Amino acid sequence: FSISRSTVKRCYDELRFQKMIGGKGKVGSVVRSPEKVNPVMGKLKGFTQEMTELGKVPSSSVVQCVVAQDRAIASVFGRPSHADFLHLIRIRYADEVPMTREVAWYDLTLAPELKEWNAQGSIYDFIQSKCSLTLDKAEQSIEAVNSNKEESEAFGFVTPTPCLLLKRWTRATSGQLVEYVEGTFRGDAYVYRLQLA
Repeated sequence: FSISRSTVKRCYDELRFQKMIGGKGKVGSVVRSPEKVNPVMGKLKGFTQEMTELGKVPSSSVVQCVVAQDRAIASVFGRPSHADFLHLIRIRYADEVPMTREVAWYDLTLAPELKEWNAQGSIYDFIQSKCSLTLDKAEQSIEAVNSNKEESEAFGFVTPTPCLLLKRWTRATSGQLVEYVEGTFRGDAYVYRLQLA
């Protein structure tokens, strides 16, 4: 490739420093998967709390945060088709590694204060402190999917790769639906644990 050996060595050294590759003895260098996280399911908590409990530093990059109307989503929430929702798309990170791409909807009829949220930090904390709502329980489903184009780009995948799709319907103590979210979690970094009695 007409590249000097020292340039190649520097590139490999940088990739090792960033923990993107590792050595396999005589086999050479191999691409490293991110360290797996294994949160315990069974308690309602957001990504920020979950990662903090696992000793990770959570962060997000906001792809979209707009007030929107959507007939299909209005139907999910049992609202009229012209109801307003906060539509939030974020890439969530743990220790600067992209872990999930979330597409979320929040009921602005129930929590109009969300229009003022600056899209920073935990939205659950904001809902409970500024919207006078207590998030009580959620129903969650998990299914296996391949990453779509947007998810592959967010995770740095070259081709569609197995992921976990978590769908969650979160309700306030009144029983009203506050949040509907679809989070695609990278399959090479997530292992969920359940405690069965």
